Amino acid sequence: MRCAVAQFLAVGGLAAPATALLLTSVFTGPVSAGGAAAAHSLPDQAAYVTRLGANRWHAAGYRGRGVKVAVLDTGFRGWHDHLGHALPEHVVTRSFRRDGNLEYRDSQHGILCGEVIHSIAPDTDLLFANWEPGHEDQFLAAVKWAKEQGARVVSVSVIAPSWSDGQGGGAIHRALTDLLGRGDKPADLLCFASAGNTTDRHWAGRFRDGGDGWHAWAVGVTDNGLRPWEEDEVAVELYGRAGGSYELVVLDTATGLEVGRAATAPGAKDRLSAAVRFPPTAGHSYRVRVRHTGGTAGDFHVTTTFASLDRTTPGANVCFPADGSEVVAVGAVDGTGHRQPYSACGTNIRITKPDLAAVVPVATSIRTRPFGGTSAAAPQAAAIAALCLSRHPDWTPARVGASLRATAVDLGTPGPDPETGYGLIRLPTE
Repeated sequence: MRCAVAQFLAVGGLAAPATALLLTSVFTGPVSAGGAAAAHSLPDQAAYVTRLGANRWHAAGYRGRGVKVAVLDTGFRGWHDHLGHALPEHVVTRSFRRDGNLEYRDSQHGILCGEVIHSIAPDTDLLFANWEPGHEDQFLAAVKWAKEQGARVVSVSVIAPSWSDGQGGGAIHRALTDLLGRGDKPADLLCFASAGNTTDRHWAGRFRDGGDGWHAWAVGVTDNGLRPWEEDEVAVELYGRAGGSYELVVLDTATGLEVGRAATAPGAKDRLSAAVRFPPTAGHSYRVRVRHTGGTAGDFHVTTTFASLDRTTPGANVCFPADGSEVVAVGAVDGTGHRQPYSACGTNIRITKPDLAAVVPVATSIRTRPFGGTSAAAPQAAAIAALCLSRHPDWTPARVGASLRATAVDLGTPGPDPETGYGLIRLPTE
């Protein structure tokens, strides 16, 4: 079951068609689990630059000059090959992995994010940094480095669900807030993050004993099927607010053998956190189990990466870092203004997320396959923020964020909602 799709409402009083805010013929075709679609259905880059209104800002001389944007990601394989084309001629890089390898993972994900920013704000300076999965200290060090390098904007299209309590809180969120700043000074960082493509890979609810100590996902069902997408390392993460203790187990369905086990820290005061990561075997499926091991049983979340869950729940599935109030979460909509079915949404108890939405997928010159998912949404918003800061260098992150919320094209029910937030991103008139 998924969040209801928002209905696109015509917006009155828009500027001339040059602003391309009328979302016609952008993309209405099928989307895969990762958000990709057939390339022939897409406009070229100039079309989506025009759609955002960036062409008018370019013509006025505002192209992002003097603004640095940091792309924090895990996939930069072959980034040198795109300098001066899809990317600026020069990019500052730093790896926070223990092996110092920016290109460790065979992925161009971060480069694609950089291309989106470069196409919308071509004079913006880019910074690339990566970290190892499960190492929040490295991620926070990357944010700190970006700020020391003079970045004004950070774009993150990688999720780490168990680094949060599922409600935008926890020690890592507090540390991130301290690094970003309160947003009331120009030197503070403005962080945009993808809401996540987690609609079909997230479960949340209260622990229910199935009679043998294992959680019952449904009556009589203590196994939640897990289906890897490809060969990427699968992550299964359990998290929630501090309370009871739990054990997370993943089994190979074909062999019945355990492939991973993790437990939340007993007596945790900050948040529940446990993760199992494993390389999937081709053609195999898996089963996820959760057992209550101490304390008072309560609510918890389970989210997977590079795999789908058989049993999911709607809403409240925006993940770290986008679930925090200190971060602007960007969801994905199609060319008619409807939320893409995979795009995370819902109220994470304390706050409504996402904050904004962007049209995806987008064209790319790096590969023939388009760039989709909420991964392609966050850098669009980051690029628009960079244009704003090139025109208004004295603006604070809070001022930029308020401007983007005020000028967003409202979608669905009037006002911010848990489907598309304040609406479709667009550039202010000035």
